[in-house]
Amino acid sequence: MDNKELSITSDSEYKKLLSELKEKVRSSQLKAAIKVNYELLDLYWTLGEYIVKNQEQHSWGDAFIKSLAKDLQKEFPDMKGFSETNIKYIRRWYSFYIKGLQGVAEIENNDSNSKGLQSVAQFDERVINHIKQIPWGHNQRIINKCKTIDEAIYYVDKTIENGWSRNVLVHQIESGLYGREGKSITNFEKRLPALQSDLARQTLKDPYNFDFLTISEGYDERELQKELVDKISDFLLELGEGFAYIGKEYHININGDDFYIDLLFYNLKLHSYIVIELKAEKFKPEHLGQLNFYVTAVNRELKTDRDNATIGLLICKDKNDVVCEYSLEQISQPIGISKYEITKLLEAEYKSSLPSIEEIEKKIKEIDTDN
Repeated sequence: MDNKELSITSDSEYKKLLSELKEKVRSSQLKAAIKVNYELLDLYWTLGEYIVKNQEQHSWGDAFIKSLAKDLQKEFPDMKGFSETNIKYIRRWYSFYIKGLQGVAEIENNDSNSKGLQSVAQFDERVINHIKQIPWGHNQRIINKCKTIDEAIYYVDKTIENGWSRNVLVHQIESGLYGREGKSITNFEKRLPALQSDLARQTLKDPYNFDFLTISEGYDERELQKELVDKISDFLLELGEGFAYIGKEYHININGDDFYIDLLFYNLKLHSYIVIELKAEKFKPEHLGQLNFYVTAVNRELKTDRDNATIGLLICKDKNDVVCEYSLEQISQPIGISKYEITKLLEAEYKSSLPSIEEIEKKIKEIDTDN
């Protein structure tokens, strides 16, 4: 790699462009897969409807499913998806959404005007159309792990929006994203335009789940920062859609004075720089002063006319929500406060006995040389 190529790849504008193009490619790949997938899911939906309605009408039990599976497999030997287990999943999938939609309709229909009825019908159509756009394996995991239709629809929409793989989807469900997104304490409503405020608020979470870290008890902020950067792929996944990593201890020189931002990101969805400060302790009001300064500095030194206002995010070990709200009242920049959780901390002695990545790589090279 020559010097010109190296300078381009390290340029923050190039990194933003590259992240944007990657998102475009992923989106295109997902759209191509959707076309193939939709017809199969449309067939499954029709099959589920026939099964549920006929079982109710004729009081047929599971013997009906067993017979149907055998007959369909015999008639269509080259088609997958007609096993007894899968047909039971199809029935369950259809029933899950139909019962959920009926529950929504009952609530809406308490207001019996035609506008209310129309909104229910439109909602039903949107939901049914969306669940047919994600792969069957994704649908199975959603109905296995989600308790309500609102939660299920949330993960369906997020899968379509972000192009999540099955493993990522499961991770997000198990991490409780539905209950964490948009829960950060912020002053966005007062410091950002309405549209950006709503989107920014939904972008942040509370709490953040850092269980992917391998960190010992008694860690400090520097260790926490290092672990997050070492596992940047996991960290970006936890941060959510649109985050592009720019750097740690990001250097800004202001009239001869040097400052170093803990972590700097750019969010492609918000078109904003995101300044993240980490605190390995409970939130204190004085934590906001430094972050407020860094957000102002990024606005003056890095932000261009194409970028929206820079946003600050303080992620701390614990917080008192009322204290956070009071502390944000007089802060001039848009800032959110969230806590993080690490449920599995290593004991210090145990972590110190684990080999580092460098030690493992060195050992592998030694083995290769011996062979």
